[in-house]
Amino acid sequence: MTDLRIPAPARRFPLGRQLNLGWAFVERQTNLWKRHWAWEIVWLVYGVVNTLAITFIAKQLVADGVVKGRQADDLILFLLIGTLVWAYLSAVLDDISLVVTWERWEGTIEHTLMAPVPRVPHLVGTAVFGVLHGLARTALIMAIALPFFAVDLTHASWTTAIVAIAVGSLSLIGLGILTGVLPLLYPERGEQLSFMVQAVVLLISGVYYSVETLPGWLRVASHLSPATYLLRVLRAALMRRATLGDEAADLVIMAGFAVALIPVSIAVFCAAERWAKKTGRLKRQG
Repeated sequence: MTDLRIPAPARRFPLGRQLNLGWAFVERQTNLWKRHWAWEIVWLVYGVVNTLAITFIAKQLVADGVVKGRQADDLILFLLIGTLVWAYLSAVLDDISLVVTWERWEGTIEHTLMAPVPRVPHLVGTAVFGVLHGLARTALIMAIALPFFAVDLTHASWTTAIVAIAVGSLSLIGLGILTGVLPLLYPERGEQLSFMVQAVVLLISGVYYSVETLPGWLRVASHLSPATYLLRVLRAALMRRATLGDEAADLVIMAGFAVALIPVSIAVFCAAERWAKKTGRLKRQG
């Protein structure tokens, strides 16, 4: 017989119910985005314009004769992959890291964090939505941008690319949850701090240039970003038909990030949540 004196969050939920709860948060975030569909159009247009603007730099260099032949094709594909991957990464990190900010905007943060729901399905469900949403938006951006460029993907290894996206997404989930702690701890400036983390990831991960271009100390920092390995594997897969065996080392590193970051990030979020409840920061806006 269940001891009703034990708070519901402290009781062990069956796996099936945990999965149902997680999917409920996927549906909840989906309905939230449906309500704010105009913002989705804004970010889609921004993603398309950013992808075209950056990749047109390569076309300008080709037109000016700075790069020629095979190098020209490689440069266009290099930048196109970088812009598309960044569109995906930023969408995933936004959806996961701004979960607390969204709750504050909607006025539901107390209801969500005080409800008898384990934090694991809550955060994992939100993360799954972020990955699915990021994939859908990036696919649309790619479909709109590709006709503008003569891109040769006959040398692509799609199996390696798909595995890289799957493993890399898991590694990004942990980073996103960790970043989501900032709005919980700092109601006034946590959102800005989340964007600052994204900016650092953009700088050190080799989105628009090879990490070898970075100064030595930033090159060391690039090894701490899961995005560095995701970009490297995707470029190798789509530009040089790299196999899973060729990229096994980077795939293992990304898997290591996922195994380490996901449980640690959930534990940190739970600790920050307890602290926020004690100090009255859940509802506070400023």
